Formats: sequence, structure tokens, C-alpha cells
Amino acid sequence: MPALAPARPSFADLKLRASALLPELRSRAEETERARRVSADVFARLHESQVLRLMVPERWGGFAYGYNEAIDVIAELGRACTSTAWCAGLSIVHSAVLAKMSPEAQHDLWGAGGQPLVCGSYAPAATAEVVPDGFRIRGSWSFASNCDNSAWALLSVLFPAIEETDGKPGAGFLLVPATDYEIEDNWYTSGLAGTGSKNVVIREPRVVPRHRILTFAQASSSDPVGARIHGNPVYRIPFLASVPATIAAPALGGLQGAIDAFVEMASARTTRGAVAGGGVRMCDFQTIQLRLAEAESCLDAARLLLDRDLTAVSAIAAAGGTIDVPTRIRNRRDHAFALRLARQGVDALNEAVGGAGLHHSSPIQRFWRDVHGVSKHVTFNWDAVGSMYGQHRLGLEPKGQY
Repeated sequence: MPALAPARPSFADLKLRASALLPELRSRAEETERARRVSADVFARLHESQVLRLMVPERWGGFAYGYNEAIDVIAELGRACTSTAWCAGLSIVHSAVLAKMSPEAQHDLWGAGGQPLVCGSYAPAATAEVVPDGFRIRGSWSFASNCDNSAWALLSVLFPAIEETDGKPGAGFLLVPATDYEIEDNWYTSGLAGTGSKNVVIREPRVVPRHRILTFAQASSSDPVGARIHGNPVYRIPFLASVPATIAAPALGGLQGAIDAFVEMASARTTRGAVAGGGVRMCDFQTIQLRLAEAESCLDAARLLLDRDLTAVSAIAAAGGTIDVPTRIRNRRDHAFALRLARQGVDALNEAVGGAGLHHSSPIQRFWRDVHGVSKHVTFNWDAVGSMYGQHRLGLEPKGQY
């Protein structure tokens, strides 16, 4: 086992380190979007700051902080560049997911020291074949964000009836090294363009050792086998009760970034003529004041929902309890509703920027596109998640994942 990190910094210190990166991330946001990926040197800076160790288990040189701290750091990075926050956030939260895997898989990943990055694709895109050495797979997996900077991938597959799925067909993840797949450069998008969420492809069948499996049931368990070696309750929190909040966090950061840019613009800009007449300060318009109030209210409401829910499930896990169905479904509702609020807030601002906001150099239009990009993630589909919550409250069988 590698030596522990020299010291576990306070969370306040880690948050300051994240904040110190904002000027650079902000100055490179347009470049990141044009490159359609976060650069390796930006990730080198993230590594240097140690914020990517936030949720790595302590036995593997990490700091083992919780989900509330994770969304705080991710949202802070999102104030400067939503795409960078998206990629960094996935790197942070994947550490908590990987801590649920077998000790052998964790050793494969972290045993040599360092903090290798892991991308992921969550929709089962292939069926695993059981072979003597493990599982044979091939296929193409989409939306593998930050795959260019990652040394491993968590790839979702369908399993036949095996012991790990309680003798029934089921789905889950396999941990696959980058040497086993190639990247298909197909990421050309209007939102989250800098995330490099390309396809990863295994053209010729590859065998993944059996110990590198994490079924969806294990990821959703309140007592995953891999987490028992850590003695930290954060790794007992089920996947869907927690991870989507970290995926939402870049959108909250993007909304905050849009608010920051809007305040700066409205405070300094005067009208040039036309409908409102010339020489009038934007900040004096009541409509501008109201849009700012709406955006900040949406942000506060969304953040309060996510923080409340994560605090609740963290307390249950710490007490050794099981996170029940009503709590899981409420959290799923709030994940999706937080994105509705973020979208509403950024829409309010974007509607008031005028023609100047059309330029690619305008941060508000980039944040607007990125927040809408986050809202397109299937986990935040309000029609599906809201209906699932309504079904549960009305005594029907909920249809969906929770």
C-alpha cells in the first residue's frame, strides 16, 4: 500500500486552492471550448492543487471528504469554466464510486501511487461474456467525458446471470485501462463543448479481470463490499442518492459565473441609444435588477436543496442506517429540479445581455449554453424523474432509477 498523503488539508484550504485556479480557468474558457477538451496542463494544475484527491480514500493517499464538500469545490470551479468543472467533478466523484469496488480493483487503480483519472460511460452499451479469466467485452461507449486525460474508464455493460448479480441478468461497470480502448473524436456540441465527452471504442474483444466489476446493485448498496476496508461512511452512500448532485454542481457554478459576469457588465455598461435612449446605466433599469434577483434566488434554492439532501444521506450513512426509498426518490426529484432552477436563472440573465452577448467571447452566453448542456443529461430529465416522484407519492410503483 502506498504511503498516505503527507497531511490532510482542511477543507477551507482546499476550497481556497480551487478559488486560486479561477483566473486561469476563466482566461482559458474560450480556448477550452474551441479545443473541445480540457488541456493536460490545466489538469496538471488541478493535480498540483490536490483538489482531485478530495474524495479519494485515505488509505490511497486521498482526503476522504464528503459529497457536500465535493459540490462546493466543483461549483467553485464552475464559476470560471463549466467544462473544466464538469471534468474535474467527475474525476472527484469517480473516486468515491471506485472506493466501492473490490480491494483488488482499488489496488490496480491506486496501488502504484498517484491519482490516475477515470472517465466513465453510464449507459450499458455492450453485453459482457463470461470467460475463465473474467469478462470479454467489445463495443462503443458514448459521453466518456475527459477521456483524453484519463488512464482508465468505467464502462457500463449488461451481465448474464452471475453470482455478482444474484444469479440474474443485470447491469454494472467494468474498470478498463486506456490501453484497451481507443477514442473516437466525435464531440462537436453547442453546450459543454470543452468536456471532450467522446466515444471510447473497443474494436477487438478484450478481457477484463473479474475483480474489476461493480454492479449497479453494489453501487446502490448501503454496504458495498469494497467500502468495508475504509471505515468511512461516505463510501456507503448509494450512487443515485449522491452522485447526480456532483454532476449538477457544474451547472450551479455556471449560473454563479453568469451572475458574476452579469453584475460586472451591468455595473459598467451604458446604453448607446435606440429604444432606451443613450447614456443610461444598465444597472438603473428595474428589469435588470429583477433578472439578477431571480437568477440569484434560483441559485440559492438549487444549492439549498442539494446541500440538504446530501447532509441527510450522509448522516444516515454515518449512523449505520439504510437510505430508504422515499429518501432516494426525493433526492432524485431534487437533482432534476435543481437543474430546472439553474436553467431558469441563467435564462433570466441571458435574455438581458443584448446583441453583445452573442459574441463567443461573452462568458454569459457560454455559461447559458453550458448550463443547458448539463440539463440535457438524462439523470436530470424532469419529465421522467418528476413522474417517478409523483408515482411514488400517489402509491404507484415508481418507474425509473433511484
